[in-house]
Amino acid sequence: MNSTIELMAPAGSFPTLHAAIKAGANSIYFGINKLNMRSGSSNKFTIEDLPEIARICQENNVRSYMTLNSVLYDNDLELMKHLCNLAKENNLSAIIASDIAAIQHAKTIDLNVHLSTQLNISNLEAVKFFSKFSDVMVLARELSLEKIQYICKKIIEENITGPSGKLVKIEIFIHGALCVGISGKCYMSLAQYNKSANRGECLQACRRKYLVKEVETGKELEIDNQYIMSPKDLCTLPYLDKIVHSGVSILKIEGRGRSCEYVHHVVSTYKKALQTIEKNTFNESFIKESMSTLQSVYNRGFWEGGYYLDQETSPWSESHGSKATTKKRYIGKISNYFSKIQIAECKIEAGNLSENDYIYIQGNKTGFIKHQIQSLKIFNTSSTGEKGLFITFPIKEKLRFNDQIYLVEANG
Repeated sequence: MNSTIELMAPAGSFPTLHAAIKAGANSIYFGINKLNMRSGSSNKFTIEDLPEIARICQENNVRSYMTLNSVLYDNDLELMKHLCNLAKENNLSAIIASDIAAIQHAKTIDLNVHLSTQLNISNLEAVKFFSKFSDVMVLARELSLEKIQYICKKIIEENITGPSGKLVKIEIFIHGALCVGISGKCYMSLAQYNKSANRGECLQACRRKYLVKEVETGKELEIDNQYIMSPKDLCTLPYLDKIVHSGVSILKIEGRGRSCEYVHHVVSTYKKALQTIEKNTFNESFIKESMSTLQSVYNRGFWEGGYYLDQETSPWSESHGSKATTKKRYIGKISNYFSKIQIAECKIEAGNLSENDYIYIQGNKTGFIKHQIQSLKIFNTSSTGEKGLFITFPIKEKLRFNDQIYLVEANG
């Protein structure tokens, strides 16, 4: 196994950024405003956030990658150059790009660039060609593990190096949403809603139900059971050991639009998996336990074979939205934290809390915490906290004013 394998996590907000770092990510990737493949997401950073993102990553020895991987038009080039220059000024580790304009500009200012999966790098000759621009390449999503292993092997045998003079590193996705289009190059959203997926504006038309209409008679048939254009989520955990031994260097988790609990659970689960593989304790028992954790947060069902195993499986989602086994319900906010005695005070704004409940706590600086309430007090009179009341409970982790609290419940 390559003991220097890098686990890369998504970050769409400061809470998810901290959650990723706490969960053990070696690197994070994020977008700023426009010009990335999640620019339409409600979770996104602004230009003003960039220095703070860089500071947090540098303090935690975590590599930082800014995505600039959307299709670029001429009126985008000034903004693209400005973002590249800011990335350079703030000492980001690299940008992730696919348009040659961004790649070329990054090269002229000596800014590291990683090549996005949107480039569809699918063969060794493409790797050789792009090696003059980048040390890291994200391969096309449609490659089998056998093809990936061949490319990794030939990079070593033929000494294919990037601008740094070091061997080119290969990066692949290991978990998260899949697009029905080739490596994300889909035009369905653009055709139906004039919102381009290749500009980060996808409205996910493929995730919906459709009717089949007979042209001659006008009769319609509703497609049942499966959302035939909506893929399940990629999940490689059951065969992560095979991926690790294929020669890849960077393992990437999809999900910049996902929640704190998603980032925490997925990143920490794959981190533990990598550790068990290194210790030769990766087994069926561990896989079963880990899959249960992954299923507890947002997912559309898992395509465990993916493209990587090159097997005929059922990749289509059978329902709309998430199939997570748990859900969260907003409860309230932290109103005070008494650090000397490690007691948190919370104002209940909705629902109620009881002893032994599991809660999620998240905040811009706190990140994400999962906690079971062992005891709680309402002016020392009750064991149930209800709306409008203040409660206190012991917790060792430092909490902050206005951190949000959610009750974790079984889903269904």
